[in-house]
Amino acid sequence: MDAAQVPTEEDLRAGCPCLWINPRLAPAADALAAAPVPADIGDAAEARFARCAPALARLFPELAASGGAIASRLVAVPRFAAALLDDSRAQGPLPRVLLKADHELPVAGSIKARGGFHEVLEFAEKLATEHGVLQAGNDSAALANPEARALFSRYRVAVGSTGNLGMSIGMMAAALGFQAVVHMSAEAKAWKKQRLRGAGVTVVEHAGDYEAAVAAGRAEANADAYSHFVDDERSVSLFAGYAAAAKELRAQLAAQQVRVDAHHPLLVYLPCGVGGAPGGIAFGLKRLFGDAVHCFFAEPTAFPCFLVRLAFPERPELSVYDFGLGQATQADGLAVPRASELAADAMRQLLSGVFTVSDSTLLAHLALLHETEGMRIEPSAAAGFGGLRWLLHSDGGQAYLARQGLQARAADATHVLWTTGGSLVPQEQFAQFLELAPALTAAGP
Repeated sequence: MDAAQVPTEEDLRAGCPCLWINPRLAPAADALAAAPVPADIGDAAEARFARCAPALARLFPELAASGGAIASRLVAVPRFAAALLDDSRAQGPLPRVLLKADHELPVAGSIKARGGFHEVLEFAEKLATEHGVLQAGNDSAALANPEARALFSRYRVAVGSTGNLGMSIGMMAAALGFQAVVHMSAEAKAWKKQRLRGAGVTVVEHAGDYEAAVAAGRAEANADAYSHFVDDERSVSLFAGYAAAAKELRAQLAAQQVRVDAHHPLLVYLPCGVGGAPGGIAFGLKRLFGDAVHCFFAEPTAFPCFLVRLAFPERPELSVYDFGLGQATQADGLAVPRASELAADAMRQLLSGVFTVSDSTLLAHLALLHETEGMRIEPSAAAGFGGLRWLLHSDGGQAYLARQGLQARAADATHVLWTTGGSLVPQEQFAQFLELAPALTAAGP
């Protein structure tokens, strides 16, 4: 298969890793204007995080040092990049490769802390303001007061999840005093369920997949006037929370004297499940950097739901099951059969492409990062690492770089690998990942 072309149904059924380049990619200004959400959607979320920081610092000891800020490091990973790209096709100096360490985000240990915390905080502010516990315009430290907790205890916050979003929603909602309920699909890891229950969260286990867990949670919440359902498939609030991460990255790049403009392109690789988290981040980055940033989503070969949605736009009913896919994967956080329509609509003309990765490659990259940089992530968080090899070493990637005029600017480009979760993975579980990891080969992206 020519990786620069739209994968055929046969290609997807075979479960082979592939690269899809978006033929509808448009100038950022035009695409943002046509998107289903306002371009400045991340600004309100950023302001909310700032208002609520004092409350977060009081609620979570691990946030005291940062004053309640939800932020992760941006770090250079030269040893990892050298090992990942060290094969016979490598030519010239290695590119600048940075890692956005959202797997280290406090409390939830994943990227979902951004969107999940934001939606719970938005709901809490709304209730507290309506009931006079919080005065509009003030900082939201009062959200951590006993009066607010008594109010929140009358309400339920629910979510359907494969794991990490449930961790984020459950931990935040329980800390504020809400009745927290997480509907978890069959893919969810046992240790995540245990951690949630230890924090006082009610975990409802489902034998079905992600969609079944979401549907069950949505139906239960709709029947209760005192219940708020966090809908990963449709939530604008989640999307806004993720979009706020763009300004954080811009500030970190500036602090490291990394330029991003027409002559200094930025390529960002984001693991993708239902699409809300990478969609929000990519949307925010496109607003800030315009056509100088190029965003790619990464999915497991067993669950390429976003690729399916964008590559076959005339068939919105398709899921990965229609291609004989959806089998078990180590990337539990990305095990989603259909993409979020909100995220798909927002990304339709903004996303550069999607690539897929096998479980064996996920585990090999996880082990390589640990060996070279000492970082611990979960398999889902390694999905984006293959983007470097797809863009730099495949015909499809080279064709994209040529069309975008990026080949001549390779030495001035910056590549950002965005991790999503893993710092809270128990040691015994991580040891199992390492045992399963095969040696990385140079045979293909």
